[in-house]
Amino acid sequence: MRNSEITREKILSIAASLFNTQGFKATSLSDITEATGLTKGAIYRHFADKEELEESTYDFMARHIQEKLTQVIRSNTNAPDKLNAICGFFLSYIQNPVIIGGCPILNAGVESDDTKPGLNKKVSGLLDTLQTSLEKIIRNGIRYGQLKENTDPVLFATVFIASLEGAVLMSKIRKSNRDIKLVISHLQSRIEQIKA
Repeated sequence: MRNSEITREKILSIAASLFNTQGFKATSLSDITEATGLTKGAIYRHFADKEELEESTYDFMARHIQEKLTQVIRSNTNAPDKLNAICGFFLSYIQNPVIIGGCPILNAGVESDDTKPGLNKKVSGLLDTLQTSLEKIIRNGIRYGQLKENTDPVLFATVFIASLEGAVLMSKIRKSNRDIKLVISHLQSRIEQIKA
């Protein structure tokens, strides 16, 4: 990796933690220069403006989350185990996050909803990828006789994601694992119900 690539990765890694904990709007370029030890000029050699830095940072966060979640999913061989592993990933995310500050889908999604269309598009893309992956797991589970045929992949995946994201939010607000554990217990019961 070249020095410029190393510097860019350093900026993205540090900016990811700042944006995900403080928010995209609240994090100033001065916060990033102070945390990285770089000048504004050095940062602007890698990113045209703060908007490009925000969107590139979100891509960085999305890539890391997708890599970790893909590892979790691939380490299991059948649909019920894959769905349970995703539950475990979200539970572990509360105490051992891939990106400090909570779930970037939730954090950036709320913040970018009406004010940052470029960033919102990136958040929507990550959410769509997660939804599509879950639907594929469910369809494959039905195809291979692991899940009941009457399971609606779109409905199940939508409720599954909404439940986990909501539980992350509640757990973060309350600074407790209680809500995520309750939701995961419920989702695990649902997974048992749809097993073939």
